[in-house]
Amino acid sequence: MKRVVLLGAGLVGRAIAADLQKEDGLQLTVVDRDGERLKSLEARGIRTLVGDVLSDSVLRREIAGSDLVVGALPGYLGYRVLENLLKMGCSVVDISFFPEDPWPLDPLARKHGCFALIDAGVAPGVSNLAAGYFAARVDRVTSLRIFVGGLPVDRTPPLEYRAPFSPSDVLEEYVRPARVVRNGKLEIKPPLSEVELVEFPEAGTLEAFLTDGLRTLLRTLSAEEMEEKTLRYPGHAEKIRLLKDLGLLDDREIPVGKDAIAPRKLLARLLEERLVLRSGEEDIVVMRVEAEGIDAGDLQRTFRLELIDRYDAKTGLSAMARTTGFTAALLARLALKGKIQHNGLLPPERLGREEELYSFVIRGLQERGITIIQQFGGQ
Repeated sequence: MKRVVLLGAGLVGRAIAADLQKEDGLQLTVVDRDGERLKSLEARGIRTLVGDVLSDSVLRREIAGSDLVVGALPGYLGYRVLENLLKMGCSVVDISFFPEDPWPLDPLARKHGCFALIDAGVAPGVSNLAAGYFAARVDRVTSLRIFVGGLPVDRTPPLEYRAPFSPSDVLEEYVRPARVVRNGKLEIKPPLSEVELVEFPEAGTLEAFLTDGLRTLLRTLSAEEMEEKTLRYPGHAEKIRLLKDLGLLDDREIPVGKDAIAPRKLLARLLEERLVLRSGEEDIVVMRVEAEGIDAGDLQRTFRLELIDRYDAKTGLSAMARTTGFTAALLARLALKGKIQHNGLLPPERLGREEELYSFVIRGLQERGITIIQQFGGQ
């Protein structure tokens, strides 16, 4: 029997647990510091442990005896926890959107004979898989554009947005400089910049703005033009820029009476109460990946992938939890089946180059009710 330890029982963690619970011959243990989060999983017969992976020696022994660890922790914990797991020789499938450069983890994982499959969600994640799939089928990639967003169906003021995952991770997207590729060269752009309107039949007119979502693709994929843009309802970027101009996204602590607090930390706390996606609240995830390239015969090739998903009232899982969590669960299954033969740092685009692995994930998402449409053309 394979043993898997899942770290984190938040919205996405619960979706991963629900999916992996269906796997035969698997012993799943879900860990979280907050015992209240674990109660709904316990009620479903899932084994749980309350503990802190960074300090709990009992928990560390549990992890050391597992065949795979799945990380579903907030970004601010992601890198440090992943580093510790690799030092223990644990192979990991991880969804945390940590701000640190992941590449120093590559030699660490190789040294300990394990792998770190990072950014294993929807974007980064499925977007990277699609990029790798296309890159393996052309001689040269000329352009890659990724548009992705998780949105509430109910456009409640003032931001017309609900955070389907950790609010601190959402704010991190708004402050982290956006890296893009223009004319074959890396450029740094302000986040929330280069706003454009994009039409999606399922969601209407949305605005798209630059965020730092390319991550590992900047190193693994050579392209003349490359960017990722986040999707929101029109006007959202302007409102966030106002908060930024007022200093509310700063992470430097400022004195408040006898205390000191970082404005961004306070804002994240306020968002937890006001903007977190509530149980039963409907959301929608839309993503579009557009790529162009030249094949070995100098023919122009194009690729387009569109993904859409909605809140599932039957399971109570949000679209963002489904698309992110199910992707991570499918990648975990590949690892447990012995399909991942590499050690070191593994960005999803590397797996996307292997048609068997790419098709397994895409087909698995479709079987779970997530709509994915692909078009591969050329002239």
